Amino acid sequence: MRLDEAPLRALSIGLLAALLCACSSLPSVSKNEDAQAAAKPREPEVKLYDLEIEAPAPLRALLLEYLDLARFQKAPPSEAIAGPELDRLAVAAPAQARTLLETEGYFNADVKIAQSSGNAGLPRLVLSVVPGPLVIVSSVAIAASAPLAERTPTRDEPWTDRLEKLRQTWTLKPGQPFRQPAWNSAKNAALGELRADGYPTAAWADTGARIDATAGTAVLDVTIDGGPLFRLGPIRVEGVSRYDEAAVRRLATFFRGDVYTEKTLLDYQERLAKVGLFEGASVELDATGPPDAAPVLVKIKELSQHQATFGVGYSANTGPRVSLEHYDRKVFGQPWIAHSTLTYGPDLKSLGTELTSYPREDGWRDLAAANVEQLLAADETRDSWTTRIGRSLDTTRFERLYYLEAVHARVSSAPLVNDADAGSVNYNWLRRDLDSILAPTEGAALSLQGGVGYGRGTQTRSDIDGEFSSRGPFVRAYSRFNWYRPFGGWFANARVEAGEVFVRSAIAVPDTVLFRAGGDDSVRGYGYRTLGPTVNGAVVGGRVLLTGSVEMEHPVNERLPALLGAVFIDAGNAADRWSDMHPVFGYGVGLHYRSPVGPLRFDLAYGQDVHQLRVHVSVGIAY
Repeated sequence: MRLDEAPLRALSIGLLAALLCACSSLPSVSKNEDAQAAAKPREPEVKLYDLEIEAPAPLRALLLEYLDLARFQKAPPSEAIAGPELDRLAVAAPAQARTLLETEGYFNADVKIAQSSGNAGLPRLVLSVVPGPLVIVSSVAIAASAPLAERTPTRDEPWTDRLEKLRQTWTLKPGQPFRQPAWNSAKNAALGELRADGYPTAAWADTGARIDATAGTAVLDVTIDGGPLFRLGPIRVEGVSRYDEAAVRRLATFFRGDVYTEKTLLDYQERLAKVGLFEGASVELDATGPPDAAPVLVKIKELSQHQATFGVGYSANTGPRVSLEHYDRKVFGQPWIAHSTLTYGPDLKSLGTELTSYPREDGWRDLAAANVEQLLAADETRDSWTTRIGRSLDTTRFERLYYLEAVHARVSSAPLVNDADAGSVNYNWLRRDLDSILAPTEGAALSLQGGVGYGRGTQTRSDIDGEFSSRGPFVRAYSRFNWYRPFGGWFANARVEAGEVFVRSAIAVPDTVLFRAGGDDSVRGYGYRTLGPTVNGAVVGGRVLLTGSVEMEHPVNERLPALLGAVFIDAGNAADRWSDMHPVFGYGVGLHYRSPVGPLRFDLAYGQDVHQLRVHVSVGIAY
């Protein structure tokens, strides 16, 4: 009997739908299997065979990490390698080992494998390796497919020939072992160096390493294709709405048409980060643009105009304190930043404000500041105020500051009272050559300060019924040198500071201009400002200062390289004359942590002159 096609199709669809509905009401087989697999305990791994590798220690470690025989030595019983599969791995092992050894420069290695019965009936495999001679780089040829432009030398980058510079800095030199990681690293470094120096689209036109395994030599031949020389074009700024875009552009030290270098843009990015207006900044070259005027893309994330921070802290120098800090990054709608701080504690009370302009076209910033402070230290009270006005310039390596300053300080103790005022013209200069400003491990920093002023003051002593006064000009000089160097897993650092105030009588100079020693960043083991000349049994400011420190640090644990143990020796003092200088010593141990905001230091120091132990806690580094 013949059925019509349409009714038959409808009947088939209906039966299929009913079948699918019935199936959907059944438990999901795959889901049940997944649940059973998850609930089933994981089988413990067992040793399937014994493997012994006879090779020099470094090569043995390499083979144990990457050789298939080593990786499959342990597995759950259900995944155990059967006899034929183990035989296949054993046969393939010598060739695989030779390939691995070639990456370390051994191209003529003799590798053999032997199989026998081992303990507990397990198969035993012994892989014997005679590495043979190490292949040594015999020559390196570096060429360019087209001439590279000469560059204008600078103090930091004194070369003119880019290709010759690549040859000098090539890291895999003749006489060194040829290793695949070193070969890749040398190529990447050379390419990165040229890309950072005017040729961002540079690529390798050809690279080759001809290995003579019999002679044990490698001949390296590379040719680089620089592509076009890129020059800097217009600056395109994104993300600025709250502050003046001109402030972003003024921080650029390059001009349109200057040859692109990565360092130029990184310096620009660092200046943006330090200006105090932005939470983040990135500066990139748009290499898709025209090479003769490639756009510079600046992306900014602004900080809020007003920012207030409340803090609770402690310092071994000045004890516990609470603080309030406020930023106004557009004072009365003008291009100025106001930074105000209030500190209140048993030993330190201060209130200060600093106004700083946005950077001008030459990078300089105007500033004005005022501060009022009361400090209790060394059994005395110092009440002081300071005002200054000047200009500053802050670059990657240098800081410069010159200013006019007026100072008043009154120091009161049971034996005497000093009261003095001064006005001065000052210049500060700082140079940093450090691998890191926040947590340096290598390099040096030098700070120099000089000032010329006029002061007047009085001194009242309790043992004499009378008052002494004086006035006159003075010259103040101060220097500080910090040095850092790593060696043999240790980190060494040293510090030397020296200063002198040239004045007829110390009475005429405020205490804030004179020198004292002792404390966290001076001579540890002694109280803050407790070292200096004495008058009637009280420590006073000295006209000369000399302190120094030597410290060694070492990571406490390999898993926590930022946590370091330290040992140190500090020495120094302040005096009225160099002939009266009698350095005192402090030494001890410490625990230091390199945090993102700078080193956190906890030191326990013994003051040899006072025969006392003292705890010192500090954050950051002073330059």
